[in-house]
Amino acid sequence: MRRNGLARFSHVVSGGRGNSRAEQAVRMPSERKDPEECFHEALSKAEGAERSAYLDVACAGSPELRARVEALLAAHSAAEESFLPLPTTDRVWGSQDPIPEAPGGVVGPYKLLQQIGEGGFGVVFMAEQSVPVHRRVALKIIKHGMDTRQFIARFEAERQALAMMDHPNVARVFDAGATESGRPYFVMELVNGIPITEYCDRHVLGIEQRLRLFTQVCYAVHHAHQKGLIHRDIKPGNVLVATVDDRPVVKVIDFGVAKATQGQLTEKTLFTLFRQLVGTPQYMSPEQADATPDIDTRADVYSLAVLLYQLLTGATPLDERALRSRAHGEIQRMIREVDPPPPSTRLSTLESIASVAACRAIEPRRLRMRLHGELDWIVMKAMEKDRAKRYDSAAAFAADIENHLASLPVRAGAPSRLLQLRKFVRRNRRPAALITAAVMTLAAGFVGTTIGLIGQSRLREQAERERDETQAQRRQAQANLAEALFNGGEFARAEAEFRALLRPPEHGPAATAEQEANWLGYIARSIDEQRRGMLRARADAAFL
Repeated sequence: MRRNGLARFSHVVSGGRGNSRAEQAVRMPSERKDPEECFHEALSKAEGAERSAYLDVACAGSPELRARVEALLAAHSAAEESFLPLPTTDRVWGSQDPIPEAPGGVVGPYKLLQQIGEGGFGVVFMAEQSVPVHRRVALKIIKHGMDTRQFIARFEAERQALAMMDHPNVARVFDAGATESGRPYFVMELVNGIPITEYCDRHVLGIEQRLRLFTQVCYAVHHAHQKGLIHRDIKPGNVLVATVDDRPVVKVIDFGVAKATQGQLTEKTLFTLFRQLVGTPQYMSPEQADATPDIDTRADVYSLAVLLYQLLTGATPLDERALRSRAHGEIQRMIREVDPPPPSTRLSTLESIASVAACRAIEPRRLRMRLHGELDWIVMKAMEKDRAKRYDSAAAFAADIENHLASLPVRAGAPSRLLQLRKFVRRNRRPAALITAAVMTLAAGFVGTTIGLIGQSRLREQAERERDETQAQRRQAQANLAEALFNGGEFARAEAEFRALLRPPEHGPAATAEQEANWLGYIARSIDEQRRGMLRARADAAFL
């Protein structure tokens, strides 16, 4: 068994893509040594005490590094047991013969010209076909040492997935077979394109052009969903753009970690290991970060939203440098819980906003204004942590973008105040708890003060009512007295009633002689004034 081949297997222990940037992005900065170096050194040690002693020294002070190396060693042991025997061949390759599965070699009717790509378990070559037609194609072949049952099943699943596709924006499969050494390969359309983000920047595409190009990606992914496939690794490197007849054409590639939503892709398909991360962290949906089998097409909708976010702002929602500086568990937590800012807000925090705006042929201030509003709403809806709140499909996502471009109402709306508050609390749980406690204390004080003020107000209102009633009674008694004087009625009774109502409260039975005298004088003057008033009223009535 070849050690180099087995070592490559170690790249996928975390569910990543071997030599991909995503796998590199999750490396811990505290690891002073490369995990693969320690892995190879540990392999050279005898199992047991010697290997354990080596790990004690090599991984001192870095439990994360040791855990990673031990995981690689465990995967190596499992892979060594599960390798399929390679078919034997009578042909011996001489020193002058080209290696058949390298540039210059021949695989079936295809001559390998140059290596143009490499993934976790496959290598892609540009190849030339001469019969029955002459054309250049892309030939993907499983790597040396990757021919375990798991990787063969995954490779054949990708081959079957692409064969099911029939869409102009998905790379087509032309042929499939096995090399003389028994390693499977398949031949697909050669896409002379570059990643979509690089293409847009290189050609200085504006926001509208980027949006129209992005809708092609959505419809290609929707086609895969209709075929029962979830891509699970949508990112710029897997969305290429080529110029055909002076028009940009999108090609979605690399269904190597695609998941079937119905049935199995092949009879050899193996289940993804439980709790195994699959995808690229920067573009991964929260449910993928949970590493549970419960994944549906809305995971791709989330990844599409991250791609659109990058096309609009030049940055991903979760900063790549921030991810590199975090442990594996912290990366999962960030994907699940950290709410990224809307695209227009993210622009204001970028140091390179001038160059970002220049690549979009627009001024920085106008770019922020262009993204603010509907585009912010559309992106954030597709990137909701709760998948039930996202677009139901990639086609619905594309349709809302087309509504925006046509100045029609969009399904995505401005986030409610309650939703914004919930997200703020989720982002700032500790400060929010302190603020809530302070607000409750202030509220309790405010309620107590308010109740006291209400009580005082009611007392004032009662006193005013009593005063008004007393004044009304006095006016009525005065009117009765005037009526008695005018009509010759029971003057004595009316006068007594009037006197009683006009007596101040402090002039009770214990009043002094001086107070009583003053009071009687006041009564006499009042009655005299009433009489004069009545006489004037009679005179006026007689004159009229």
